[in-house]
Amino acid sequence: MSSITGTAMERFVAGLPTEVGVDPGDYDALWRWSVDRPARFWRALWDHFDLDAVSGTPLAEGDEAVLADATMPGAQWFPGVELNYVEQILRQARTHADPSRAAIVGIDGLGGRTEITWADLPGQIGSVAQALRDAGVGRGDVVAAYLPDVAEAMVAFLATASIGAVWSGCGADYAPDGAAARLGQLTPRVLYLSNGYQYNGTWIDKRTHGVELVAALTDLTVVVLVESADGPAFDRDVHIGPTLLAHHDIVASPVDPEVEAVPFDHPLWVLFSSGTTGRPKGIVHGHGGVVLEHLKVAGLHSDLAADDVFFWQTALSWMMWNYRLAGLLCGATTICYTGSPLFPDADRLWSLLEREGVTYFGTSPGQLQASRKADLSPGADHDLSRLRTLGSTGSTLAADLFVWVDEHVGAHVSVSSVSGGTDVVTAFAGGSVGVPVIPGELSVRYLGVALHSWSPERRELIDEVGEMVITAPMPSMPVGFWRDEDGSRYRAAYFEHEWAQGQAPGVWRHGDWVTITDRGSMVIHGRSDATLNRHGIRMGSADIYEVVEAIGEIAEGFVVGVDGPDGAYWMPLFVTLVPGASLDDELRARIASDVRRRLSPRHVPDEVVLAPGIPHTRTGKKLEVPVTGILAGRADVALDPRSVDDPALIDWYREQGAAHRW
Repeated sequence: MSSITGTAMERFVAGLPTEVGVDPGDYDALWRWSVDRPARFWRALWDHFDLDAVSGTPLAEGDEAVLADATMPGAQWFPGVELNYVEQILRQARTHADPSRAAIVGIDGLGGRTEITWADLPGQIGSVAQALRDAGVGRGDVVAAYLPDVAEAMVAFLATASIGAVWSGCGADYAPDGAAARLGQLTPRVLYLSNGYQYNGTWIDKRTHGVELVAALTDLTVVVLVESADGPAFDRDVHIGPTLLAHHDIVASPVDPEVEAVPFDHPLWVLFSSGTTGRPKGIVHGHGGVVLEHLKVAGLHSDLAADDVFFWQTALSWMMWNYRLAGLLCGATTICYTGSPLFPDADRLWSLLEREGVTYFGTSPGQLQASRKADLSPGADHDLSRLRTLGSTGSTLAADLFVWVDEHVGAHVSVSSVSGGTDVVTAFAGGSVGVPVIPGELSVRYLGVALHSWSPERRELIDEVGEMVITAPMPSMPVGFWRDEDGSRYRAAYFEHEWAQGQAPGVWRHGDWVTITDRGSMVIHGRSDATLNRHGIRMGSADIYEVVEAIGEIAEGFVVGVDGPDGAYWMPLFVTLVPGASLDDELRARIASDVRRRLSPRHVPDEVVLAPGIPHTRTGKKLEVPVTGILAGRADVALDPRSVDDPALIDWYREQGAAHRW
């Protein structure tokens, strides 16, 4: 482990009891202590961030006061403790070294900028909270949002949580029926709506969609409008049922916030699974678990503090929007962005980083790939001297993109490839201060995350591919699923897979196929339920993408394995190309040669097919599992087109499967 001097991690380790006996430079020993003694680790984290001040009462002595029952599912964390997520953010506002500094910055697709300072944030939270109370909203009621990634959404969430109400957001890119399939499960009392937003240089008018969604959510009593001056306002004469309020008018009169203490596991928000093959699952997280987990990852591993500017390009439907709020927990300026990451060109976000002095930039492999293929050198073209860390998630970050960042963004920038999920609203593994970065790898398993790679026989694997499992609880594991009173859907999602039945009770199986190296780092090979299995040899799709998408002409690849009759197996590679490229015999041969050379002959696809697009969930994950079933012609694949970024692609893939001859 390299130096952690001057970081929060150094201060955390220095504050541990002497009995822990961990060398500050030995991350592996620190991690092992954190998973072997979870109650003591999480107490140490609680003490480090002085969360007694958030709960208002000292934490009782003894391990049972932290983890009363470690059995999964249903672990009991911090019994009897009451607190509120928002209190930690208000602490930052009260104690901030520079109250005039921006807490939240909103940037639109044309570059327009709004700012909410740390001095102004409490008053805005208080005014919205009072408006909610006046509307009869209280503890346990649901406030929903159908919004682009605007600063007002963050204020609305904080006000909701401050009174013990439950938040759920859906990105404005969803069609109304897709939003209703999620938010309608929650019977919200209040809905936040936008008139639209700028994207790719075009005004996206959402007024009609908003009215349609209101009609579908029959329990609404209030609609709050968040209107951009770039587009036409809602017609106030059109009666849509609930009382109409304007967010701008509400926050014009600041109110001192009154925060309601709630039990540690009281619902904070409901996030939804992608819903690609069934009804989206409402995943409920609690106040206390999220505060602890996000302070750990953002405050310790990422070393975010009051002088940082934190920007992760995201949307309300993606858990990274919720995670990005961790910047406020740490006192950092946090940036929202409603535009395209590639408009008017691939340099869009890099220029934003320079202008805002961003210190931690979170993005996707796709945005980095587009920057590389546009021959950008952001470090030379922009002043990115403040940029310290570049985070990436959504899919596996290929090793050559680590190298590209080092060479074209800056050798001073640490790359943190992270992996986690909506399920825990955080990362299981990623980069960490003081730990060297190895291209193609996630540097560490995060503290308190008992993550292992297992064989089907429950044997822990090192430097071998296995199933990713979590063998001890985390505070941010779901409180439960919405309207899953007996917990059966929750257990089925993580603890009752066929792979684990009778073998691993009480162990979380995440569904990823991973390698844990002898250095303690992690490599992700793809979803284990989308594993390529050619003649009994299991292969990861992510390994193939790393090779194929490094080829200059390839914009994106998509590989699946389809079982056929009498043991036949079809492994096509679908590709999209960069502008001006063509899929000819020479390019096909180069793809096969690179895959054979860098991986093995068995990784070479059976054919390479030019596709009109690659199907993703709306959070950017490739739809390998359902498309495999569609290509196979299975009648039991129930893919919800509302959950797909380009639903028209599904028919094209269905036609490819029908046309294939075994």
